[in-house]
Amino acid sequence: MSHNWPSVLSRFAEGVQHLVWPPRCLTCDAPTAADHFCADCVTGLTTDHPHRCAFCAGTVGPHADATAPCFRCPKAKYAFGSAVRFGLYADAVRRAVLQMKQPEGELLAFRLGELWATHRRDELLAMHPQVIVPVPLHRRRRWQRGYNQAEELARGLARTLQLPLAAHALRRQRATDLQANQSATARWDNVKDVFAVRSAAGVRGLRVLLVDDVLTTGATCHYAARALSQAGAAQVHAAVVAHR
Repeated sequence: MSHNWPSVLSRFAEGVQHLVWPPRCLTCDAPTAADHFCADCVTGLTTDHPHRCAFCAGTVGPHADATAPCFRCPKAKYAFGSAVRFGLYADAVRRAVLQMKQPEGELLAFRLGELWATHRRDELLAMHPQVIVPVPLHRRRRWQRGYNQAEELARGLARTLQLPLAAHALRRQRATDLQANQSATARWDNVKDVFAVRSAAGVRGLRVLLVDDVLTTGATCHYAARALSQAGAAQVHAAVVAHR
């Protein structure tokens, strides 16, 4: 099990703060009797569209064939077996994703991972994961932000689901431009062959749950999953907070 001291310190600071001030929601800052999220934000974060593609987690129509890939999937031929999401990239989920990418968003990412695991436990465990692996940031971007939001999400998931976390199983071999600034086609070129596995022994023969914050074209999860599969992972499934 990996450790992350900034995350430990941020959770300690949260505990001290609650001794002095009443708990406040991590996303809207409203006072809350419960820890971490107010009732309105829990509803907004955990309510999702009922019809989703079983392969890429994209929203589909109510009459779509749930056993077949949606219109996005045949073009992509993803290296991950399937994807699950917490919600659609809109409203409360979108706000949380954007907040997580701020320097002060580390605790939010961890607690959101816990919330996600609690409310989507059966869906996540249906893929029978044996280890959780976050999509890494390049060391330069991680230094700028101070932490990796995907890693904190994965840490919250792993703690709640009681699964091992391989926080540093993957690395980025080079810095890339922000995916959000790229066209759909450029996103694939931007992250092609960018991921590598640090030690194949950590994933060989295991079913991996690959965690990221947002899936748009699927390029990032595809190339990360391909690196894991080439290192010997038995299966790779993607889990994202939001599908865009």
